[in-house]
Amino acid sequence: MKNIFLIIIALLSFSISFSQTEKEKVQETVSKGNIEGHIYFLADDLLKGRATGTNENKIAASYLANSFRRYGVKPNPKTGTYYQDVKLKRVSPPSKVNIEINGQKINDYAFVFPSPIDTNSDAVYLNYGLEEDYKGKDLKGKVIIIKSGSSETKDTRAAFGLRGKKQELAQANGVTAILELLNVDENIWSFIDHNFNDAKLMLSEKDGENDKSYDEKTAHVWVLDKDNKMIDTLSELKQISTKVFINEKKEEIVMSQNVIGVVEGTDPHLKNEYIIYSAHYDHVGIGAPDETGDTIYNGARDNAVGVTTVLSMAENLAKYPTKRSALFILFTGEEKGLLGSEFYVENPVLPLNQMVYCFNSDNGGYNDTSLTTIVGLERTTASEYIKNASKTFGLTAIDDPAPEQGLFDRSDNVHFAKKGIPAPTFSLGFTAFNGEVTKYYHRPGDEADTLDYDYLVKFFSAYVLSGRKIANNPITPFWTAGDKYEKDGNKLYNRTIKK
Repeated sequence: MKNIFLIIIALLSFSISFSQTEKEKVQETVSKGNIEGHIYFLADDLLKGRATGTNENKIAASYLANSFRRYGVKPNPKTGTYYQDVKLKRVSPPSKVNIEINGQKINDYAFVFPSPIDTNSDAVYLNYGLEEDYKGKDLKGKVIIIKSGSSETKDTRAAFGLRGKKQELAQANGVTAILELLNVDENIWSFIDHNFNDAKLMLSEKDGENDKSYDEKTAHVWVLDKDNKMIDTLSELKQISTKVFINEKKEEIVMSQNVIGVVEGTDPHLKNEYIIYSAHYDHVGIGAPDETGDTIYNGARDNAVGVTTVLSMAENLAKYPTKRSALFILFTGEEKGLLGSEFYVENPVLPLNQMVYCFNSDNGGYNDTSLTTIVGLERTTASEYIKNASKTFGLTAIDDPAPEQGLFDRSDNVHFAKKGIPAPTFSLGFTAFNGEVTKYYHRPGDEADTLDYDYLVKFFSAYVLSGRKIANNPITPFWTAGDKYEKDGNKLYNRTIKK
């Protein structure tokens, strides 16, 4: 009788477990306490903003690896650890610089191309430095002084967009150095100074592409010219003298890590297909102080939230695997140019043609807690699963409301998309990329205690349920017909195109 009783209890337990709904499985593992624990740790001041290549970034990677280990997620199949080493090269700007125009020392400058140079020569004012400005002029060995942008577009974005063209023209005409004068306000110049004068990271495998090309380029420097005072004077002068000295830049190897884990699927056939769940764990580190004097850019929204989205998925799937397998990737170096994901797609730990979907999570902020915003929602055939999952937890899924920002191409998903893998980005609810979003985006105020954790419980639950629905569906997700990356997908998966 005792054995029969135990068998009945076991069968009842199995029946109760088996009858659990997908929603209940999600609710069992997603909790406010776990969410707060992850985000408060990753956004703590002690991690100093998790800048790529720093010790604090490595501490974050260790925390993530041990979270996978604690859940029972299997490690990177290629290394037996939870890491994939990413070899980077840090290029620090020249330490000795002297720029003078007509004897006036220039203190506010930013390197476009810090090619080494030492010249003391006359300069030529060349308007915008575009094709028509070179006509009939011999500028070989000369320094040119130009205005930013063009006659049609004079804003900072235009200056950035035209730098390659101006560089090519200068090289073709034998120009020694370009001094490009920018009329911008203090905030924009602070952004330029931070982004162009700080040390840069790049993949070390790109030595030949990046390093050599830098040395071959014409020295190009942006100079702050408030209210066009310098350009107004220089444009009227017949003779301009300059001194330009820029010494060699410093280079060093930096090691960082992608954090990787795997959960095998339950279906004998579908387990050979993988859903990637991804986010970047780095942020921008320490920078210019805000009005309170705070210099640590904590990155709670960007991207401790995204990381916690993936950790929530990992915890859930380790307990309740789906039919398809799961590959979890937490990237380094996103803030330095999507470096970790770029490295991964060229060095995958499993064949890319087995990766049928990349469900990325990245965030700037939110301004509507009734939404989930999915950049690229309608670009894949899985959109209905994401909409339904969001609805299950009281949220409405919408597509990218700010296409002018080019967000699809600004996160790690784009490297997978270029290979042909359907890859939207799951983000906090926003209806415009301004106001409450930009208030925290890459700002010291992006701290853990400024988040709405009741909303985050719904948000993470929607992501986990979305992933479960996609991973359990017998139909493999793909790009919607006519998408920019559909041809890449057909090639990757060797799909036959129906005519």
